[in-house]
Amino acid sequence: MINVIFRLFILVFFISKVSLPLTDPKVLLMKTILRIDSSARHEGSHSRTLGDYFEKQWLSKNPDAKLLSRDLASRPIEHIQQDTITGFYTPPEQLTDGLIRATALSDELINELQAADALLITVPLYNFSIPSSLKAWIDQVSRIGHTFSYDGERFQGLVKTKRAYIICAYGSSGYLPGNTLASANFLQPYLQFVLNFLGIQAVHFFSLEGASSDEATIATNVAHVKSTIDQSVSA
Repeated sequence: MINVIFRLFILVFFISKVSLPLTDPKVLLMKTILRIDSSARHEGSHSRTLGDYFEKQWLSKNPDAKLLSRDLASRPIEHIQQDTITGFYTPPEQLTDGLIRATALSDELINELQAADALLITVPLYNFSIPSSLKAWIDQVSRIGHTFSYDGERFQGLVKTKRAYIICAYGSSGYLPGNTLASANFLQPYLQFVLNFLGIQAVHFFSLEGASSDEATIATNVAHVKSTIDQSVSA
């Protein structure tokens, strides 16, 4: 009898040791952040610079996290075409080789987005809206049956990404709610709607205004945005 109890004890002990990595807090808390840069400029881009700052702060709070990165200026995303749209609405079992190729990039981008716990987008205001490079990315990841569904009555977002952080850079001031140019700011409401539509409900904006102002004004505004980032990352 003692022999049986001893063997059971050894078995339970062994199983608990084997199972330990599955319940290790470090494994459970491991996160992935997907960063999307959309500015056409690599030098002198305030949105990119603030994105670097956010990335550093976020990774310092999540040292075991994985970073995925997409630079839409260095590696432009193809705009959707006829075959892309056809592929989006074709049942998987009916996809031809051509349609599979046409939707391969969309598959890749959606997989990156779905794998992310957090999404970081750095974006300047171009002509009152987002750069076309970012629009191309949005068109590739906005796909029925993959990132949203429709049952004939309502849409449902399918993206599992928990939250999004958007760093915006405006050349002048007055674009934020309640100010003189707020009605011309199509960047923020568009991104808010699109991300909510895809299923990401927690969307946080960090806005740098006056990016084309004098150095002193820029420095003051940048410091304010960094302070806001610090508070958000620490929350």
